[in-house]
Amino acid sequence: MGEDQAPVIELTRDIVTRFNDIYGETFNMPEIMIGKVARLPGTDGRGKMGKSLGNAIYLKDDPKSVEQKVRNMYTDPTRLRATDPGHVEGNPVFAYHDAFNPNKDEVEEMKRLYRIGGIGDVAVKASLTKALNDFLGPIRERRVKYEAQPDYVRNIVMEGTRTTRKVADETMHKVRAAMKIDYFPGTDLEP
Repeated sequence: MGEDQAPVIELTRDIVTRFNDIYGETFNMPEIMIGKVARLPGTDGRGKMGKSLGNAIYLKDDPKSVEQKVRNMYTDPTRLRATDPGHVEGNPVFAYHDAFNPNKDEVEEMKRLYRIGGIGDVAVKASLTKALNDFLGPIRERRVKYEAQPDYVRNIVMEGTRTTRKVADETMHKVRAAMKIDYFPGTDLEP
């Protein structure tokens, strides 16, 4: 989950606490789990990335689209030449490197060089393009595989729906029993 969803979990925690205080331990307390990369900046350097802002790299983007988007990414506006010292902090290219480039030594070396004016934006962006395309490659392959099997995907969704309904029914039985409104215990009949 992204950090912007944390307030929803906090509200849920408040509801769970209140319900459990009134009706007994019924619900488990949800935990906020934010990934290693809480929020990625937009490719334009403004806020978070988003479809409506047109500043995002999508899982479905082909290698050329990724290359074009990375090439146009916002970097350090104070840096006029590759030999000028640059800022890594607040630079979306390095935020994406931190998130997607598995070669952390390479990333740290590029950061060091960027800060002293020893590497240009073109080289840093070329490395990012490769890292992103390496990351997205297996996702693209799976997407093509599943696009060719719509019935298989539909069956997965239907099985997930059945499983979810079963869990939801069990939860609602627990809720009704806790609230003492379980009018037909042990049946699938709804009040």
